Amino acid sequence: MALWGGRFSQESSALFKLFNDSLPVDYRLIEEDIVGSIAWAGAITQVGILTQTECDALQQALNDLLLEVKDQPELILASGAEDIHSFVEQSLIAKVGDLGKKLHTGRSRNDQVATDLKLWCKKEGEQLLQLLGGLKAALLALTERELDAVMPGYTHLQRAQPVAFGHWCLAYVEMFERDISRLEDALKRADTCPLGTGALAGTAYPMDRHALAQSLGFSAPTLNSLDTVSDRDHVIELCSDASISMMHLSRMAEDLIFFNSGEAGFIELDDQVTSGSSLMPQKKNPDALELIRGKTGRVYGSLVGILTTMKALPLAYNKDMQEDKEGLFDVMDSWAICLEMAALVLSGLKVNRENTLRAAQQGYANSTELADYLVAKGMPFREAHHVVGEVVVAAIADKKPIEDFALEQLQTFAKVIGSDVYQCLTIDSCLAKREALGGTALPQVKSALAVKLQQK
Repeated sequence: MALWGGRFSQESSALFKLFNDSLPVDYRLIEEDIVGSIAWAGAITQVGILTQTECDALQQALNDLLLEVKDQPELILASGAEDIHSFVEQSLIAKVGDLGKKLHTGRSRNDQVATDLKLWCKKEGEQLLQLLGGLKAALLALTERELDAVMPGYTHLQRAQPVAFGHWCLAYVEMFERDISRLEDALKRADTCPLGTGALAGTAYPMDRHALAQSLGFSAPTLNSLDTVSDRDHVIELCSDASISMMHLSRMAEDLIFFNSGEAGFIELDDQVTSGSSLMPQKKNPDALELIRGKTGRVYGSLVGILTTMKALPLAYNKDMQEDKEGLFDVMDSWAICLEMAALVLSGLKVNRENTLRAAQQGYANSTELADYLVAKGMPFREAHHVVGEVVVAAIADKKPIEDFALEQLQTFAKVIGSDVYQCLTIDSCLAKREALGGTALPQVKSALAVKLQQK
């Protein structure tokens, strides 16, 4: 039986029921709905709607129901209920009779679902924080293992300057730390309790909403009933935070896919996160990383979907908002498994140090060092930049690195060049000079790693 049938003289069509019912999606809120109902039973007992005996009976029945559905979750979808709230109420009435019909006094499905969803967002958000922390730990472990491996840094996908592999790892640590910070902020804003605001105007019973909020683990109640039942900012924020974090995951995946390619050969991925080809027996494909990159798009889609759904809704609740959960659930599931998979990829990753060093020595990555050398000899940087460009053109024509030029050849470009230039053109020198805060000099990378390890 529908919770709202008294006003109607005809039953809903089968098509409308299929179109309208949300149980196939919101069944995931079963635990939150039962927990919220237990708290609501206590709240309406405090204002005299229920006796303590009735409250105890309802709360016991609700706890029993929670155990039953945990043991047999298929009972929920098999019920044919309209939504998770209907399932819980109908199940309760089946257990305690007419007493179960008292529970909804003063409550609307509008504040009920808002409460369920916030409770779910808080729970899932905390789990995502743990997974982000796990990925950060995997990156820090990789940094420790491969800290001093030398690789080319890129701009425009062209070799630019040599960097430590540990420096590359710590770049992504910075990104995921920002993701952690954003999620923590979002969860703070979601930490207000909607229960007790009714359909849109508030409940008619003088209950203590501060105590009700605390009983459910919220820091405070919401303060405006109209906003409360129509607010889905927490859904949007989680989808947004996930989208930004997935963008970071996708960037890291793309880097690693390139590093793993035959053309680069910088890293080797573990067998447990790769697959083969049904036709080409030699293939070892970075499928885990490609799927992370691919799932980013569906997360973006859910963010755009909820923003579009909410963009022109009038106050207060509208049925459009029933579309808030499917995308959110998919976002959080996708984000979670991608974080776990990324951590697994990193745990088995090995750097081919010979290949990375050889690549760092190619592509004239020490050109900036030669320009800095000329500046130290008194040449204006813009002139030095031009001179080194001419050196690079000549080196490309001769198919050899800058450091292989004889001193006499280098001096044809700038007389100030002396024999001390060669010590400035080594890879070690290129790295060592980047010792300012945030640079890739190995002491700086080690210092940055130490700071991150202390923060764990």
